[in-house]
Amino acid sequence: MRIAVAGATGNIGTLTVAALERGGHDVVRISRSLGVDLSTGDGLDDALTGVEAVIDATNAPATERAESVEYFGTATRHLLAAEARAGVRHHVLLSIVGIDRIEGNAHYAGKREQERLVAAGPVPWTVVPATQFHDFAAMVTSWTEQDGVATIAPLLVQPIAPADVADILAEIAVGEPQGRYVDVAGPEPQDLVDMARRTNDARGRVVKLVPTWSSVFGPEMAGDALLPREGARIAPTAFDEWLAKQR
Repeated sequence: MRIAVAGATGNIGTLTVAALERGGHDVVRISRSLGVDLSTGDGLDDALTGVEAVIDATNAPATERAESVEYFGTATRHLLAAEARAGVRHHVLLSIVGIDRIEGNAHYAGKREQERLVAAGPVPWTVVPATQFHDFAAMVTSWTEQDGVATIAPLLVQPIAPADVADILAEIAVGEPQGRYVDVAGPEPQDLVDMARRTNDARGRVVKLVPTWSSVFGPEMAGDALLPREGARIAPTAFDEWLAKQR
């Protein structure tokens, strides 16, 4: 199949392109750096010529709520409209587990707008909600670290390997649209503070961690808010297996 990947130069996008190519598919890379701009729609019609399915793995920088909703909303409208003109038969959106349970997060508000537009849009669709990636804890500490000290919320997550997410997206894209897919998660729950400590140790980084609910994430994300629902699809790669490769 001819399949386009939006956000093709990002972490998940790059892995998804590789997974599709291993499957023998003809992959079209969509990225601003490659001359296709979702925020304006420039280059989309040419890029989607002959495309049968689109995987949207785009991301956005951390912004205020209104900016996040505007960014994701504009990009998604442009992408769906171009897909409809091109006759694309399947739109696959990578989303996040738990965003319907958490109101205060600006990024999640943008992802909810994406989901709303896809569900109401002209192209048959599948939304794939995934849990946080294995490198999420280290990423959070990189946002907050100052002078060797980083604040981090004691979130309970069930992290998944980015490569596993890419494989699942590639698998779903070649199939029939399913509407909302089951949650996709890694094999076991983890504490984010412990994940950050172990990742930094494996990478040889010395960072003092300060658990708190007054930093990037608040108490609305406590408990099982970020955990997959019952019946989730469990990907194979455990956090410990990923961690061993960080040393």
